Amino acid sequence: MQQTRTFSDKIFLVIKGVLMGAANKVPGVSGGMVAFVAGFYEEFIFSLRRVNINSLKLLINGRFRSLWYYTNGRFLSLLVLGMVISYFSISLLLDYLITHYELYVWSSFFGMILGSIYYISKDFEEWNRRNIGFMLLGIIAGVSISFLEPAAQNDNLWFVFFCGIVGVSGMTLPGLSGSFILILLGNYVLLLVDSVNALYLTLSDLFRFDLGFLDDPERLRLLQVLLVFTAGSVAGLVSLSHILGYLLKHFKNATFAVIIGFITGSLGVVWPWKEAEFRRNAEGVFLLDQNGNKIVDNYNRYLPAIDEPSTWIAIFFIITGTVLVLWLALAELKNKRSHA
Repeated sequence: MQQTRTFSDKIFLVIKGVLMGAANKVPGVSGGMVAFVAGFYEEFIFSLRRVNINSLKLLINGRFRSLWYYTNGRFLSLLVLGMVISYFSISLLLDYLITHYELYVWSSFFGMILGSIYYISKDFEEWNRRNIGFMLLGIIAGVSISFLEPAAQNDNLWFVFFCGIVGVSGMTLPGLSGSFILILLGNYVLLLVDSVNALYLTLSDLFRFDLGFLDDPERLRLLQVLLVFTAGSVAGLVSLSHILGYLLKHFKNATFAVIIGFITGSLGVVWPWKEAEFRRNAEGVFLLDQNGNKIVDNYNRYLPAIDEPSTWIAIFFIITGTVLVLWLALAELKNKRSHA
């Protein structure tokens, strides 16, 4: 599925990787949805499917050029580059904005998902009873997930590996947020905050040739947790891509209907008007992460007061998010037509 890409196409692909990385960071938003709306979802899935026994044979035999072509390496590497850039830039900005302007950030993402639903569904022409049923199943599943109660943190390595498999789902399943799933499993802070911070501190120590962390059992435990989580994520990414590739090949319309429903159901997760419930210990004391922030346990959703100025500002951001997605989608469509 190699495609000839111009320099501008490559730049756009990196930008899409940045958007995927940012989306995966936010609980309730799916990087897979970005791929779906931006029009490269099928290429993404089929490229991941090429990470199989044949690619392993090419690697062992030293046929790196053939491996690069077989796995659509240019496409995947540009996406990964964008995600890495996002992690060190956009994701940090999102952390700040969610902390200080939470209502408006959720409103923007709510609008983006609304725009995505419209854009995806407007060209879907197979609305028969069967596919409508699949869409309703997707909606029910998405809504149900948004109201589940989070579990307690669990650092058992087998469970951490399972979290990696499930947590990477947001990369491949549009509408299913891997970050939100990790919150439900109780391990969001452990895997995406504490262990990542441990890796950052370790890299800083290595840069200074300081090996003192080897005598820190807590640091080593977190690094072990991160390694197992990464292994689970790779296993999940490869296995899910094979399953989705099969479904897209043999049941494309039904799969798209479920995805549309799932994205619609995910609106409950990013509903802007909600209050965070914070995790407490047995004595009722708030639990804090390594940065001293309260750990979110779940959200209580409510209807906004129409006479509040913040409500109208939030509605403005919903409209802005919707328009932004539709504008980006139309720009992508025009870009494709110009290269046709």
